[in-house]
This record gives sequence, C-alpha cells and structure tokens, in this order.
Amino acid sequence: MKRFVYVITDRNRTSLHVGMSSDLLKTLSFYKEMPNLFFDNASQLSRLIYFEELVTEQDSLHRFNEICKYTRAQKEKLVRDVNPDWIDLAIGLEYEEQVMKRDISALLRIRKAA
Repeated sequence: MKRFVYVITDRNRTSLHVGMSSDLLKTLSFYKEMPNLFFDNASQLSRLIYFEELVTEQDSLHRFNEICKYTRAQKEKLVRDVNPDWIDLAIGLEYEEQVMKRDISALLRIRKAA
C-alpha cells in the first residue's frame, strides 16, 4: 500500500507542516474543509508544496520522522530542489485523478458494449 510524506504550507509560506497519509487527496480535502482546526485564517494550510510516495509504512514513518527533525532552512531546501516556485502540487494530483476516473469509466463502457 502506498504512503505519502508531504509538506503543506499557507498562502504566505509562514508555516511548513510535515504530514504522512495513505490517501493524499483525501487528506488535502480535509485541510480545506477544516481550515481553522489547526491554525487561524491567516495561517490556513492550503498548498501542497512537496510530497514523496513510499511503498511501505515503515519507510514512510522513517522519512516522516527524518523530515520533521529538519530545520526550516532544510525543509525549504528540500522543497526548492523539486518545486522552486512553491506552486500548489494538489492541482496536478486532482487533474490526474479526474483523468484516471474518466479513462476507467471509458474502459467499463467498452467492456459492457463488447
């Protein structure tokens, strides 16, 4: 089962939150539905700026603990190495999920027709 370790931030890039999840899109929607659960409005975590996909829970837990110990400068370097403009990566993930659902439904229609 896939696991994800991610870094999420607010619109002003003041907070960097490290998390771990087995369903990244579901976790991101949780952050959007409960914006004030952890922080106030100004610090609402809404932008996925970094994530890693790992195979085992043990690997993801080890990587999660490793990134949590990083200083802010180390986390920023980690993000900038793969996402120099700090764009919201969730947009691409949501698009990819929609394309996959569309492709699967098209395959099901083809199988039913055959």
